[in-house]
Amino acid sequence: MSKNTAVQGRSKVSSFKVLRRLVSYLFHYYKFRLIAVLICITVTAAAGISSSVFLNLVLTQVITPLLGNAATGVAPVPFAEVSDKLFLVIGGMGLMYIVALCASFFYNQTMAVVTQGFLKHVRNDMFARMESLPIRYFDTHTHGDIMSTYTNDTDALRQLISMSIPQVYYSIVAAITLFVLMLTYSVWLMFVVLFGVLVMALVAKAVGGRSARYFIRQQETLGKTEGYIEEMMGGQKVIKVFCHEEQAKRDFDVINDQLCDASDKANAYGNMLMPAIMNIGHFMFVVTAIIAGLFFVWGVRNFSVTGWGDVFVITNINMIALMATFLNISRQFSLNIGQVSMQINSVVMGLAGAGRIFELLDQQPETDDGYVTLVNAEIAEDGTVTESKERTGKWAWKHPHKADGTVTYTELKGDIRLFDVDFGYVPEKIVLHNVTIYAKPGQKIAFVGATGAGKTTITNLLNRFYDIADGKIRYDGININKIKKADLRRSMGIVLQDTNLFTGTIMENIRYGKLDAADEECIEAAKLANAHDFITRLPEGYNTVLRHEASNLSQGQRQLISIARAAVADPPVMILDEATSSIDTRTEALVQKGMDALMKGRTVFVIAHRLSTIQNSDAIMVLDHGRIIERGSHEQLIAQKGVYFQLYTGAFELE
Repeated sequence: MSKNTAVQGRSKVSSFKVLRRLVSYLFHYYKFRLIAVLICITVTAAAGISSSVFLNLVLTQVITPLLGNAATGVAPVPFAEVSDKLFLVIGGMGLMYIVALCASFFYNQTMAVVTQGFLKHVRNDMFARMESLPIRYFDTHTHGDIMSTYTNDTDALRQLISMSIPQVYYSIVAAITLFVLMLTYSVWLMFVVLFGVLVMALVAKAVGGRSARYFIRQQETLGKTEGYIEEMMGGQKVIKVFCHEEQAKRDFDVINDQLCDASDKANAYGNMLMPAIMNIGHFMFVVTAIIAGLFFVWGVRNFSVTGWGDVFVITNINMIALMATFLNISRQFSLNIGQVSMQINSVVMGLAGAGRIFELLDQQPETDDGYVTLVNAEIAEDGTVTESKERTGKWAWKHPHKADGTVTYTELKGDIRLFDVDFGYVPEKIVLHNVTIYAKPGQKIAFVGATGAGKTTITNLLNRFYDIADGKIRYDGININKIKKADLRRSMGIVLQDTNLFTGTIMENIRYGKLDAADEECIEAAKLANAHDFITRLPEGYNTVLRHEASNLSQGQRQLISIARAAVADPPVMILDEATSSIDTRTEALVQKGMDALMKGRTVFVIAHRLSTIQNSDAIMVLDHGRIIERGSHEQLIAQKGVYFQLYTGAFELE
């Protein structure tokens, strides 16, 4: 089996499963409304079909009696005798159309509500699932591709639900009903129509299959394109600094050409399908009319279902009325088949979008088997720890023991120890080797090393953004695998090199570290980080609104706010990942003073390129390719005259 054939086979199976899941998803939220919509669509379809039936009634019950039949000696009847039937047929037809109009209005309005409400649920579910995913997912998927799921794929799903599915259902109901009617009027002409339907099905399979494959590829390539655009927008300064504009354009042209090729072929086949189906329908109508005319000329007056035994039996059926009715029905039948073909493109795009949405929803959330929780605590003079319902400023680990059902409380002190830790982002490539670190409560541990040495990786393991491959990490003597991730992360504050401030006021961004913090606490945290001074000089002070990653502030100011955000959380453990790397020397002196106050009494892990900021550390770890090659205080490492000494004296560069 070729690769393309295999992919196509998977797509077909996947599309059916996606459709079944989508319908189940819809009925989960809007079961009764959708049942009402289906009933209304059925009524509307019946009204569209009724015109053929009413035409037959007018011809047989009104026109034929008025004309009479000289050949059989049947005299014309006066209009007065058939007027009641005529008005009854017209009245019934009008009533049917009024009911259909109301049904159509109702189902269109209902589908608008259902569609938008369903998309709201889908976006809520996607965002909720996205928030539960591990960091690894975002490291392996471009942000633009994820955003494409919220925009392009959701829009394709909107088109599918609001228009394509109702139209396809309408056409299928109408086509089945018309098929039964044609079978009732003439079995023999029905064979002609069936032959045309067979040809339509073969064409739809050949052309529609290719169209579907390329529409799926279009959705995937569109996500890649948006991912590249998002990446280039975020890196415009770098692109311009290194004069990389032309290369960026060439790379984009390659991706855009792939999107264009997929879209071109998808729409080429898609636009070919509907005219082909419609023209087959026109040809089928002509052939049916010719054969019906030949039957009439040859005197085959009965070619209905009653004529299976002898098609040449002469009855009183009005041949003209039957032919006109059948041809009208066959015309409507081919039109409905054509309507289905028109929706194939939208259905395929919608299912492709739904498939990508379900792919996000099916991502495994971050697992958490922890059962040790963080609680407010009261600590007696003798060291006894008890749980408190009130905020006490003291914390403890609540450790239930499954074996005997007892619960023990361990005071949160910030004692973190790593024992022979190995880790790799992928199993076949280990990036940390036998890392052992002892951080006692209140100690400041610094990491030094070139880019890629494993400094940030260690801090990611402390937060359990990733789980270690081997070894152990203990927090106050408790294996961190036993601690609930939310409680573990709540006990740690982190300041990253890349600041992430959100749309909102400065006060709201600081409060992000502790959602129930009062304004006074946020202001004290800002003072601690030496951010209060510049904030008060802003036109709106703490109510200054930050937009688009706080572009109205300098990099140093943004970093000060992120430090204040960590300070207001008041955690016992702090992680500073090159927190002062984006701050100028003058600002660094102010920040360092605030940082020293912030770090007092806390266990602190510091990653820094500026060695001047870590001289007062209790222990400095020098890393190289995932291994600790030197450790000790600043004075001890200088005395050793090893790698740290050479870094400090400028003989080596960290990069």
